[in-house]
Amino acid sequence: MKIIKLVVKLFIVLITITSTAQEKPRIFVLTDIENEPDDAMSLVRFLVYANQYDVEGLAATTSIHQQHEVATYRIKEIVDAYSKVRNNLEKHESGFPTGDFMKSIITEGLPEYGMKAVGAGKDSPASELLIKSVDKNDSRPLWVTAWGGPNVLGQALWKVRETRSKKELATFISKIRVYTISDQDDSGPWIRKEFPELFYVASPGFNAGGGYHHATWSGISGDFFHARCDGANAAVVSNEWLDKNVRTKGPLGAEYPLWEFLMEGDTPSFLNLINNGLNNHDHPEWGGWGGRYELYTPRMQKWFLHPESRPFYSDAVDEVLGTDGRWHSGNHETIWRWREAFQNDFSARMDWTIKEKNEANHAPIAKVAHATKLSAKKGEKVLLSAKGSSDPDGDAISYNWFLYEEAGTFSVSSARSGQPLEIHNFDQSEAWFTVPTSRLGGDGTGTMHIILAVTDHGAPRLTRYQRIIVNIE
Repeated sequence: MKIIKLVVKLFIVLITITSTAQEKPRIFVLTDIENEPDDAMSLVRFLVYANQYDVEGLAATTSIHQQHEVATYRIKEIVDAYSKVRNNLEKHESGFPTGDFMKSIITEGLPEYGMKAVGAGKDSPASELLIKSVDKNDSRPLWVTAWGGPNVLGQALWKVRETRSKKELATFISKIRVYTISDQDDSGPWIRKEFPELFYVASPGFNAGGGYHHATWSGISGDFFHARCDGANAAVVSNEWLDKNVRTKGPLGAEYPLWEFLMEGDTPSFLNLINNGLNNHDHPEWGGWGGRYELYTPRMQKWFLHPESRPFYSDAVDEVLGTDGRWHSGNHETIWRWREAFQNDFSARMDWTIKEKNEANHAPIAKVAHATKLSAKKGEKVLLSAKGSSDPDGDAISYNWFLYEEAGTFSVSSARSGQPLEIHNFDQSEAWFTVPTSRLGGDGTGTMHIILAVTDHGAPRLTRYQRIIVNIE
């Protein structure tokens, strides 16, 4: 009997590990850096998480805001600063690429706007490196994040279509994942139309007509400019907070400029690639630090260049309790709901650039004592346990269990005002809930996403997660 129990426990642990482990994603960055300060800001944050992904390219590009030049020099300046702190970062967590390697993958697109840089004779160092990266013998897809215009990607796709068979083109496309920060030139709508099978995440549209105001990404910090967020904590994205927590911390912090319009509008493109236990880059519809996106064909809006003709991952809606004590619903909420957590995490990583390991805070380990995929029936009691969660610095930890209703497919009727599901002992290591017996429409089946958030009591307080998916039979 003891042997059977031990085998069962080991099996559960194995299920937990395999269901939560994620491969390190590959990423290729396209940035219209220097069109305004926010790209440089995003690059600083990107680099202190450089051990979380395999970086394949850092490409300077154009956009509607910077049509006739690329600022490759600025990428080099920030990477030079990263080189000075890389060894200190490595003391806190392993896997940071060397400064020399990062310098070797800096490249640039043509200094031409949009589709003027796509077609015969329009190859660039960036488009050639991008093709080479996609062609690597690597089973992992390549994330192409466009912080400006995506015409480098457009040229790569155009060339492959012109020079390879339909089957080879399909294979090439299948290896790419795209996240663009709206449409910052006319190549984005062209890419979506011409390559309908391409995995694409975007809030489509141009700034003209209000496209940026409506875009999900502006929820990162656009409280008073683009997104006009209600309910979000604006203090942690202010220049004053950034002065204290980023700019004053060493040579890399010194490269972080003051924002003009909003902080780091491009950062959501890679936030969901960070392995924090919540994010899952294969499932944009599940939500994470970089927002939540659902697969559909967006209807025409006045800020679109052209009507959209096919489904892709675009704006989704979350309902979130704001700092004002009121509930707020919208696509911006899918990002700002996590704002304190990802800002504190950034602050701690900046500490890593200048402090010894015993002087800085490190994230807790969120660990459930059961499988992260469960099955239950309506009316059944589901037991939850975070036993085994810990903190590497020995700090005390707090727990928060909650339902991320929008990420699942089982629509829960409100059991009490504003709360879709009551989780008993939600702030304890062990909690439980009863699967609701009433449901809004459907056949009574679906999934519920229960999130465990574990927060340490260090400075700053850091949070890690585990996502438990309950299949309602």
